[in-house]
Amino acid sequence: MSDSIISVEHVYKAVTDSTGTLEILRDIDFALKARETVAIVGASGSGKSTLLSILAGLDTPSSGTVHLAGQDLFAMDEDARAAMRARKVGFVFQSFQLLGNLTALENVMLPLELDGRKEARKLASEMLERVGLSQRLHSYPKVLSGGEQQRVALARAFVVHPAVLLADEPTGSLDFATGEKIMELMFDLNREQGTTLVLVTHDRAIAQRCDRRITIEAGRIALDETAEGLV
Repeated sequence: MSDSIISVEHVYKAVTDSTGTLEILRDIDFALKARETVAIVGASGSGKSTLLSILAGLDTPSSGTVHLAGQDLFAMDEDARAAMRARKVGFVFQSFQLLGNLTALENVMLPLELDGRKEARKLASEMLERVGLSQRLHSYPKVLSGGEQQRVALARAFVVHPAVLLADEPTGSLDFATGEKIMELMFDLNREQGTTLVLVTHDRAIAQRCDRRITIEAGRIALDETAEGLV
């Protein structure tokens, strides 16, 4: 698995409360190569979003580990994992997760500034122009449509040229036509930058556009397939 950008090794996740122990993920094991696009699909409650959080190092597994760009995420402390995310990972969420007190431009500049990048304003402006928002640089999220907010979120995710983009139901709160445009833009940017895309979705049509589909059922991988067949 040394050529993998992401390697997930025997990941389990369980939570315990007064009612007992709930197994969320059970022996998840797979690897992704650079530039691969993969959809993680499954019913609500199957563990998809938990798996995405573990891939990002935002949640920790009960056992097993994840290697990102050759680094063991869970051999690091939280500060080191945060630094790794800043350098290597972009995020796109269903709820956009924009900061309401910042303009579109400032939201996109933020990850660049946190990483100490020079010319943050110039790079952010260029990325917003790329996603069709050159006239909305100084608008706040509250005056942007849902589609415009998701374009800002895409610009923020891609402006750092991440090795991996993690997307959790990115069209879930958009109407069909707007969602289609957002997905076209996401795949276009992904191809341009050579990013590895990991996409959680309920939408089978979106999943079919990815190189690979991993189906999660009751916390386990039930199917791992590509256009050519099973992995």
